[in-house]
Amino acid sequence: MIWENSSYLWFLLLLPVLYALYYWFRLQQRKKREKLFDDRLINQLRKNFWSTGDKVRMFSILAALLFFIIALAGPKIGTEVREIQRSGLNIMVALDLSRSMNAEDVRPSRLDKAKFEVNRLVNRLAGDRIGLIVFSGEAYVQAPITTDYSALRLFLDVANTDQMPVPGSNFQSAMERAIEVFDSVERQNASNVLLFIGDGENHGPDYDETLDQLTERGVTVFTVGIGTTEGGPIPIYDEQGRMTGYHRDRQSNTVTTRLEENTMRRIANSGGGEFYAIRSGSDNIEPFFARLDELERGEFSSQEYADYENRYQILLMIGLILFVIGLFFPDHLNRNSDN
Repeated sequence: MIWENSSYLWFLLLLPVLYALYYWFRLQQRKKREKLFDDRLINQLRKNFWSTGDKVRMFSILAALLFFIIALAGPKIGTEVREIQRSGLNIMVALDLSRSMNAEDVRPSRLDKAKFEVNRLVNRLAGDRIGLIVFSGEAYVQAPITTDYSALRLFLDVANTDQMPVPGSNFQSAMERAIEVFDSVERQNASNVLLFIGDGENHGPDYDETLDQLTERGVTVFTVGIGTTEGGPIPIYDEQGRMTGYHRDRQSNTVTTRLEENTMRRIANSGGGEFYAIRSGSDNIEPFFARLDELERGEFSSQEYADYENRYQILLMIGLILFVIGLFFPDHLNRNSDN
């Protein structure tokens, strides 16, 4: 037996206190009667009083309180064995953290919008495993693939462009990290999905061969392009979060970053997935959620656990019966007096 709210059991200590108060009250009443009346008159006045009934009423009330307190504590008795099966997809999110993701042609910024959409994705998951790769000139596994969505949100929240030691965008490195992650997990007939999020600007080596390796492993690659074709400058902020200017090239010209939609679309087509464009703050990746529902989900784990059944209802019913007895049980009997 276990208790849901065992702290309520401390109220059981009140029962002997209540009984002691009752006993003291009866004793005081008897002493007052003895001072005012003699025994013969007391017996005559209390001729129909039934002391046994009075005791039954008292002990019924105390017993009712006993059962009420125990029911309030929530006793759980016995076990019910349940089997839980966890199934879902293997999803890796590759998020571009190059400084061009700070551009604000998509409000509030490309990166903030990307993180918002990934959070929406996490909120929709139920049993799927998800991980996070961040990349710029190099790629790193920010969060290993997991079903701990709270941890994933934490890693996503702290991701920013300042943490990346190498500038630029290296798509090949991000895809290589994805291959490593998918090779390290047991697939168990679950579909593997890579969600590639960025503005499409690649400054690394050719990634076609690496992309082919992903598809050969059965990974479906979806891409999300964030930005506009008109593009925008890349703001620079100081430590206090105040904008101090824009990034400039060696000729002191303001750098304009644009969405390379064709690049992101080609990656999705080669990876067997779809391309989604986010060109404004109101755009979203809702169609991607629908595609996930079409993919095959595998069984990750099967777990049996014992669950105790709550039995407070029985105790509560017994307590109610005893309480009614305590209220209505007679403590007087009609006795015919001899004439």
